[in-house]
Amino acid sequence: MRRTLFLSGFALLLSGSNALAPAFAVTGRVAPLDTSSTSTAPEAQELREGQSSTSSDRPQTVAILEEAPLAPTDKPAAPITPSLPIATPPARPSARPIGAGMASWYGPGFYGNRTANGEVFRPGTLTAAHRTLPFGTKVRVTNLWNGRSTVVRINDRGPFHGSRVIDLAHGAASQLGVMASGVAQVKLEVLQ
Repeated sequence: MRRTLFLSGFALLLSGSNALAPAFAVTGRVAPLDTSSTSTAPEAQELREGQSSTSSDRPQTVAILEEAPLAPTDKPAAPITPSLPIATPPARPSARPIGAGMASWYGPGFYGNRTANGEVFRPGTLTAAHRTLPFGTKVRVTNLWNGRSTVVRINDRGPFHGSRVIDLAHGAASQLGVMASGVAQVKLEVLQ
């Protein structure tokens, strides 16, 4: 019951309603309200000291003392803007061209096998095989026949066929549009 009353009062407070403004005063101090024209300073002194009034023929009226009045502001509150941007676009890494040549792709017969760096070869990965680049190197491969490009990670050695410069995994080959032809002219750039 208390929780329900507390939550409903809290909801009214958050909604901006002025119905609960007297109940949630700033200071919470209580002082008697003088309703008569005559001075009642001795009675007020008794209430301030925590003693009860002996006169029961007149009802006591109290007022909540506030340090600052609750007055509406004339101008709307300015929106809070963060000092730093919430999300910044990632900086495009610098690329060092390392050459161009023919690329091929490999996949279905090698799924489940280990690559040269020890990873399990899985379908759809954006990885590639290169003869000399270190494992983990990120390379941007651009298909010169259709303009598509993707970033691959070197995790295997090869290709060992003719003059091909890179062997793409199934995922990278499908993004570059090499699946149907099997080979394509590509440009390689190492990302730094």
